[in-house]
Amino acid sequence: MAEVKVGLQGVVIAQSSICSIDGERGKLMYRGYDIHDLAAHSTFEEVVYLLWHGRLPTRGELEELQKDLAENRLVAPEILEILKKLPPPQHPMETLRTLVSALSLYDPEAEDMSEEANRRKAMRLTAQIGTLVAAFGRVRNGQAPVAPDPQLNHAANFLYMLKGQVPNAEEARCFDVALILHADHSFNASTFAARVTASTLSDLHSAITSAIGTLKGPLHGGANERVMRMLLEIGSVERAEPYVHDLLARKQKVMGFGHRVYHTEDPRATVLRKMSEELGRRTGEPKWFEISRRVEEFMIREKKINANVDFYSASAYYVLGIPVELYTPVFAVSRISGWTAHVLEQYANNKLIRPLAEYTGAANLKYVSVDQR
Repeated sequence: MAEVKVGLQGVVIAQSSICSIDGERGKLMYRGYDIHDLAAHSTFEEVVYLLWHGRLPTRGELEELQKDLAENRLVAPEILEILKKLPPPQHPMETLRTLVSALSLYDPEAEDMSEEANRRKAMRLTAQIGTLVAAFGRVRNGQAPVAPDPQLNHAANFLYMLKGQVPNAEEARCFDVALILHADHSFNASTFAARVTASTLSDLHSAITSAIGTLKGPLHGGANERVMRMLLEIGSVERAEPYVHDLLARKQKVMGFGHRVYHTEDPRATVLRKMSEELGRRTGEPKWFEISRRVEEFMIREKKINANVDFYSASAYYVLGIPVELYTPVFAVSRISGWTAHVLEQYANNKLIRPLAEYTGAANLKYVSVDQR
């Protein structure tokens, strides 16, 4: 009898050249490039090209990608009408899932499964998900959507479309780095869901819709939202340790700590910790970083558990003015680059993903007619 690996933990199901994780040493690499190196020197657009093509772009290739993203950020007016007609209140991820699915109805290449068409659809989806999330953030507050500015990069454009004003260079760069850090993470749950769907040779929009549905779950994409709600409930540095102590005493989970893969500090958390501190200092709102730091110190001291990517992204996004309910959709604004890279890789060397299960139910039962039961 085969050994059952619950949750597929430790099971290698495919080869991939997109992302490498060393959980023992806390290293994350995209196509061979360390995440710290990319966060320090690269841009989200460069990382998108890297994930899709396996190498960093030349200047001309980068400019072409930036041009393509700018030309594809606008969504069909019918999509915005669907957004406005959805019944309130709805979970933001339900909205995003619905709108991404609807995008396929207005994509002229929706059913074209050629590699060239799929790459163009990947471009459109990467360009448009940020537009959808920003539009939702405004519509739910009674504001009109803001059209993208072709002169702004992807990160600055999102903040502009969300808040209606062009962010300063420091804010735009911080969000750009956040997008880089969340762009891919190997065969995580949502990426695996996308690849499973793609392995049936379903279309790219269906694969991404599967990923979004998976990201909606609180054990995957919703953690940083719950981290921020915890920080807001704590409210002050003095209350941090007693609050977390009480959570642990009641056997409650402290969100933003521990990781299925990393046995040391999540390398993304290292970058985000510094970002949260810098943003707090620049904006005159250091409180959220200071509370976070106190919680982290307590968890390391008492439980020997490190912060993960969700923990410091919460306070960083809050200081950037991103509404808490949009944290998980913002995850998708970045991860669409990794999802599409993995779907393209799946299509290129496809085999239907169809695992087995160990049956534990009854056996050899005899049918009894309904009157005799």
